Amino acid sequence: MDTLTQLQQNRRIIHDLTLSTLARISCPFSRLTYLASLRDISTNVYEHAGLAAVYPQAAVRQALELCHQEVFERILEMPLPAQEEDLRAHFRSLPNGSRNAAMQWRRLESYRALLPAESPEYLKELFCSNVRAILEILEKEPSTERAVG
Repeated sequence: MDTLTQLQQNRRIIHDLTLSTLARISCPFSRLTYLASLRDISTNVYEHAGLAAVYPQAAVRQALELCHQEVFERILEMPLPAQEEDLRAHFRSLPNGSRNAAMQWRRLESYRALLPAESPEYLKELFCSNVRAILEILEKEPSTERAVG
């Protein structure tokens, strides 16, 4: 397959993914989390059964990797206050509350699983630094969540 055909196929796959799934995910951090969840972190292989049923598996993997990288870079292009608000929105969508999520993310550094493997190191470091700073802010805020019990 020539490069132009491959690019057109990647564009169709990303378009399908965007329409079928990503458009329903409201914030970039949630999209990033979703895309990272499609990757086996030990092999860096992306899988999506729905897309693989329609497109060649290798093309799906490449398109998912490109999409993951794109969402990651778009987050980094956002001003830090916008990143903070977006991470808040992502945490609010989680079942156990944002303060608990912020604490766990900081303690376990689970945000590192969101990094695209092929990103340049300086972008990975910038992302991690931004997320750590945001997590510290979120953890220090008084809890407005009700206790579950």
